[in-house]
Amino acid sequence: MPALLPPPRTGAARLLDPEHLTRVEDGERLHALLWRPGPGWRMVSSAVLGGGIAERAWVLNAQVAHGYRRTDPARHLAGLARAAGARGPGVGLMTAADVSAHGRARDGGAEAVATAGVSVRGWAAAPQECAAGAAPQECTTGAAPPGTVNIVVALPVALSDAALVNAVMTATEAKVQALLDAGLDCSGTPTDAVCVAARAPRDGADVHAFAGPRSEWGARLARAVHRAVRAALPAVAHP
Repeated sequence: MPALLPPPRTGAARLLDPEHLTRVEDGERLHALLWRPGPGWRMVSSAVLGGGIAERAWVLNAQVAHGYRRTDPARHLAGLARAAGARGPGVGLMTAADVSAHGRARDGGAEAVATAGVSVRGWAAAPQECAAGAAPQECTTGAAPPGTVNIVVALPVALSDAALVNAVMTATEAKVQALLDAGLDCSGTPTDAVCVAARAPRDGADVHAFAGPRSEWGARLARAVHRAVRAALPAVAHP
């Protein structure tokens, strides 16, 4: 397994401050983002590795080659994380998009990092023929290469289980809003993933029960995700 090499870290410290890693795999130079906040975080994710709700110590968003054919993506991601020095349980996302071209945004303590490939995109409620494997015009738009919108969010507060799920909903709504604002005719891609990290509850600390778009932290999360996704979209996607 080739090593992932992080460059020197510069700039002001952030809550969500991923390292930019590179590797050569299958003859291609590929990038990854690795965030290692350490213990004390609970995450909810739809990712192939470390999905669900649990305490996690890191998040890896790894670029893979177009035409990815491995059938063990969770094992692949875990190996990449180990090669980069990540320890303990974590979350692993993957995409064919160039993650070095990520977008990031902050709003009132909420932070978001997004990577966006939208070559293959469409509407969530697509015709049944799309799920059956056919490719009518209304299923997707654009060329054949895969696309994925991956979103990682960090909040400096504790959320209940229900609020974590609510945060995923809010992040997804903000993503769709960003895509529509960019002039794209879609709600996302078939492989989009999200991870929301919140502080683990501590004795005497408030645990927020809501993270909808009109709650205090949900509103901040939504604005951060919206701006991060807009910043991550390829230049051709902007009107």
